[in-house]
Amino acid sequence: MEEVRPDFRVALVLGGARSGKSRYGLSLAAPFPPPHLFVATGEAGDLEMAARIARHQEERGPGWDTVEAPLALGMALAAAQGRYGVILVDCLTLWLANLMLTRSHAAADIQEAGEHLAEVLEQTATPTILISNEVGLGIVPENPLAREFRDLLGWLHQRLARTADLVVLMVAGLPLKIKGT
Repeated sequence: MEEVRPDFRVALVLGGARSGKSRYGLSLAAPFPPPHLFVATGEAGDLEMAARIARHQEERGPGWDTVEAPLALGMALAAAQGRYGVILVDCLTLWLANLMLTRSHAAADIQEAGEHLAEVLEQTATPTILISNEVGLGIVPENPLAREFRDLLGWLHQRLARTADLVVLMVAGLPLKIKGT
């Protein structure tokens, strides 16, 4: 039986830690023709993160090109247009954390980077899947940096959800479609 290709230009997959976001993103990407591009925003700053990255690479298997874009995500996506059957970005949460730590918490600069990303996605010709953690469902963080992170990520999710054709919330490995078919 032939696999049916999902109908979206931009998909946003949200969920908690270990909710199945990355696996679901890979399943969305599978029906698209190669080559496939994985855009990594995380950096192996310690042994545990290096092991996590290696596990993700193994899960993807062969047939994926990888671009590391810990900061210049919009530029990386713009440069990849028309060269791939599908692009998977994992994850926006780490991208935002990288921006906050690099740009000394300048919220206006971070929102500008988020707007640039949304503008690139609005013009994309290549189906793009975005993975991100939903961090706004818990208690209010106790420190200002964590609250700013939660708020900026919530804003980013809202902005990208307006752009996306498909928005999915992953809970316990199960997809709950919020927007799209």
